[in-house]
Amino acid sequence: MPEQPASKPTIISSTNAQSKNASGTDLPGVETICAHLGEDPSAYFGAATPPLFQNSLFTFPTCEARARNYAPSSDGSALAAGGVSEAYDYSRVANPTTDIAEAKLAALEGGGRARCFGSGMGAISAAILSCVKTGDHVIAPQTVYGPTRQFLNDYLKRFQVSVSFVDGADPQDFADALRPNTTLIFLESPSSVVMKQQDMAAIAAIAKAHGASTVVDNSWASPIFQRPLDFGIDLVVHSATKYLGGHSDMVAGVVVGNAERMRRLILEEGCLLGAMLDPFAAWLLIRGLRTLPIRMERHQSNARHLANAMLEHPAVARVFYPGIATDPQATLTARQLRGTSGLLSIALKNDSKEAAYAFADALKYFGIGCSWGGFESLVLPMTVPKSAADESGEGRRWLVRLHIGLETCEDLWNDLEQALAKSA
Repeated sequence: MPEQPASKPTIISSTNAQSKNASGTDLPGVETICAHLGEDPSAYFGAATPPLFQNSLFTFPTCEARARNYAPSSDGSALAAGGVSEAYDYSRVANPTTDIAEAKLAALEGGGRARCFGSGMGAISAAILSCVKTGDHVIAPQTVYGPTRQFLNDYLKRFQVSVSFVDGADPQDFADALRPNTTLIFLESPSSVVMKQQDMAAIAAIAKAHGASTVVDNSWASPIFQRPLDFGIDLVVHSATKYLGGHSDMVAGVVVGNAERMRRLILEEGCLLGAMLDPFAAWLLIRGLRTLPIRMERHQSNARHLANAMLEHPAVARVFYPGIATDPQATLTARQLRGTSGLLSIALKNDSKEAAYAFADALKYFGIGCSWGGFESLVLPMTVPKSAADESGEGRRWLVRLHIGLETCEDLWNDLEQALAKSA
C-alpha cells in the first residue's frame, strides 16, 4: 500500500485533552471518562463492570415514599434519574444502567445532561420535536441523513411545520433562508455521504440572533473528534448505534445539551414518546464507550491512509473525506474537527450503477450494509444529486460509501485495489 505522503495535512486528535462540564469545571480526560465516570464500584460489591438492571419497574417501601417521588426539590440537586425523580420508579423514565451511559455521554460532549433513546432516529425526532410547534419553520442542509430529511419534509407536514433545505457550506445560506417563524436550524456536520460540513459557530450565532435553536448530528465525528456545544450549539444528537456503541450489536441514540433544556426534553419527549433505551442496550453502550477513544484513533489512521491511497488510483475520480489534500473545506476542518473518523465516500471515474455494484460486490473484507461505525468495514453504493457532490448539471451521481473498520490496513488496501480494477 502506498505510504501517506509527507505533504498531506495531518489532523492531530486530542483524545487525552480534558473536558469541562456545563459549569466550566475540569473533568478527567476522555479515556478516564469512558472508563470510570458515573460509576461507583463500591455500590456493586467492587465489580469492575457495573451490573445490568434489567428490570421494568422499581418498588417502594411505603405509599408515601412513592407519592413524593416526583416532587421536585428546590434546586434539583437531590434528584436522581436524570433530574426527573428522587428515586427510580419505571425504566421508561429512568434506569440506573442507562444513567451511567448518560453521565458518560454528557461529560464527553461537555453538556449538562444526556438522554438515551432506543435508536438514533428516536433521539433525532425527539430533539427536533422539542424545538418546534405547529406553524414553525426549520432549515437543514440538503445533504442531511435521509430519514431525518423524511421526518422534516414529510412527517412534520401534518403539523404544518415547513422546512427549507440549503447547501449550507456558507453560513449565509442559513441566514438567507430565515423566516419570522424559523425556530430550528438542524445541522449534520460532517454529513454521512459527501462529508460536507457547516460552520457551527457562525450558524449558532445566526440562530441565536434570530431566537432559533440549533441541533447538530455529531455521529460522524463522535465527541472524541468534535464537540458542537463548544461552538454554541444547543443540542447534540448521535446515532449511538455507530461509533459510540462500536460493535454492531445494539441500536441506540442520544441527545445532549445543557441541564435546563435537557430536563424539559427528558420530561416531555423523553418520557412521553416512549423511545427509551433498553437497559441491556445501555449496558452494551457502556461497554462500547470503554474503547471509544482508541477505536476512533484506529478508524482515523486506517481511513486516512486508504483515502490518500485512493486519491492516487486511476479508477477513482474523487475522495470525499475531511483533512486530505483535496478537502474543499480545509480551513473549517482545522477549526472544528480534532480528528477524522472512518467514514468516507468515493466517486468512481466510471459513473454507472454497474461499476459501483461491481466494485462493491468484488470486495472481500467489506460487508454490504447500510450502517457504519462498528468494528467492521462496510460498503454501500448510492446516488446523490450532482449538486450535493459539487458537480454541475441535473440528475444524480453514483458514489460508493465506505466505512473503514479496524482490520489490518494493508489487507483493506489490497482488497480495495483488486475491487477497483473491476470497476473500470
